[in-house]
Amino acid sequence: MSTSAAGAPGKSYIGVFALAMISVAAVLSLRNYPTMAVYGWSSIAWYLIGTLLFIIPLSLAAAELASGWPEDGGVYVWVKEAFGERWGFVAVWCAFSQNLIWYPTVLSYIAVSFASAIDPSLGANKLYNFVVMLGIFWGTILINLRGTQMTSKLSSVGVIVGTLIPGAFIIILWLVWMGLGKHNAIPFSTAALIPDLSLGNLPFVASMVLMFAGIEMCGYYAKDVKNPQKDFPKATFLAAIIIFIMSVVPTLALAWVVPSKEIDLNAGVIQALGVMFDGLNLHWMSPIMAIMLGVGGVALMTAWMVSPALGLGVVAKDGLLPPMWSHYNKQGIPVGVMMLQGVIGSLFTIAYISIPSVNTAYWIMSAMTTEVLVIMYILIFGAVIKLRYSNPDKPRPYRIPGGTAGVWIIGGTGLVALLLAGYFGMLPPSGMDFTTPTIYVTIMILGTVALAFTPFLFLLFRKDSWKEKAQKNQEKHA
Repeated sequence: MSTSAAGAPGKSYIGVFALAMISVAAVLSLRNYPTMAVYGWSSIAWYLIGTLLFIIPLSLAAAELASGWPEDGGVYVWVKEAFGERWGFVAVWCAFSQNLIWYPTVLSYIAVSFASAIDPSLGANKLYNFVVMLGIFWGTILINLRGTQMTSKLSSVGVIVGTLIPGAFIIILWLVWMGLGKHNAIPFSTAALIPDLSLGNLPFVASMVLMFAGIEMCGYYAKDVKNPQKDFPKATFLAAIIIFIMSVVPTLALAWVVPSKEIDLNAGVIQALGVMFDGLNLHWMSPIMAIMLGVGGVALMTAWMVSPALGLGVVAKDGLLPPMWSHYNKQGIPVGVMMLQGVIGSLFTIAYISIPSVNTAYWIMSAMTTEVLVIMYILIFGAVIKLRYSNPDKPRPYRIPGGTAGVWIIGGTGLVALLLAGYFGMLPPSGMDFTTPTIYVTIMILGTVALAFTPFLFLLFRKDSWKEKAQKNQEKHA
């Protein structure tokens, strides 16, 4: 039993609700709705597919791993216990590196949201995007350096103010819209419920991984939970329920008011709200809602920013990274990791702003992010299966039901879904006109390998002195 389960006297802990909100903040984002709304009524089927094949298996696997191995490091510790430290390193590095190419897309969403509250035309202004995106990025880093308590508070408040309330408001507006008999862009039919599984749409299957990624995020906060063996499973399941409900209904609302061909992938939520506000004479609500959506984006980014950094901090303690990565501040945040994340993330953000087509940049970066995440989640599902054999007697307050057969069904389902998602994600999407299929696949493969397997370069040049210096850094900041 981890000593953290009992807690330390006088310490402030993260509760079940706050822990769940960290996962909800990491997963649930209104910015995903436009991608789903394009598919109209069939988005329900896509959500069901994603929930049954990915989010439920991942929730169960993460609950077992987090309750059995609640030590600092989250994914790194889970995979390390199953496959050794190098694959644990790869797993947490994937969580870290995918952020670097994902940050620009969420920063763009935040910038567009705030621009809509001031002057919508600013969303197309490169100077505005440069200043706002980088300003918010570094502002979030500085806030997160104040510790995990600050992160959990920002995530909880941000997801409520910027995601749950706007999502509920969209649902209410939709009900009023339907009650007044306003136009419907997705007339209902039984055939409309069936998803299009043609080859051109299969790459969309991969985006489901990115859409539901992050429910395991609370596993990085083990040291800040009073009773992790009980609280992790509760928080994980609470988060899963909230995510499913608050994904399906608002997506249909958006699809109802905006024709699929007109949906903007980056600003679709504001676009739909604008249509409803105009139709219901609530124009004054637009700036308020736009600001709230921006806050939700900040909460989303905050949840993803600190968690992998904490995992890499543990990697550095084990001597797998250069000593600069093991520097912590008094609040227990790995400063070296956060600063490096800031520098590299800024470079990707500048590159994103420089690409002429926002939708093209959005798709490429999202697709590559998904491929890196697929590798991490394959290792997580593999770990939950492996540890049932290699460490069967380890206390697990929560276990996937059904014994060995149950863990194979859950883990196997997740693995098959991820392998398919990884394959489909490499395929060029329908309507692609920005490059040739061969070049697209080459970019995806090279980019994924470079982002996911950098740890092997660190391991190649690893020095024995790294761990000794890391221990001295820990003693200095203890």
